[in-house]
Amino acid sequence: MYGILGIAKLFGCSLPTANRIKKSGKIDKAITQIGRKIIVDAELALELAGKKTGGRK
Repeated sequence: MYGILGIAKLFGCSLPTANRIKKSGKIDKAITQIGRKIIVDAELALELAGKKTGGRK
């Protein structure tokens, strides 16, 4: 997943909420940022956030 929009889609939330999730530091280990490009490891982000990764609905 890429960017704040990718985080929003992953967690099913708005862009401002996705930005708060990123800034909170909870999923820092799942984020690689090079300049302005944000790359998110989706499975690790969900795991770090405490959501189940079993299957998506």
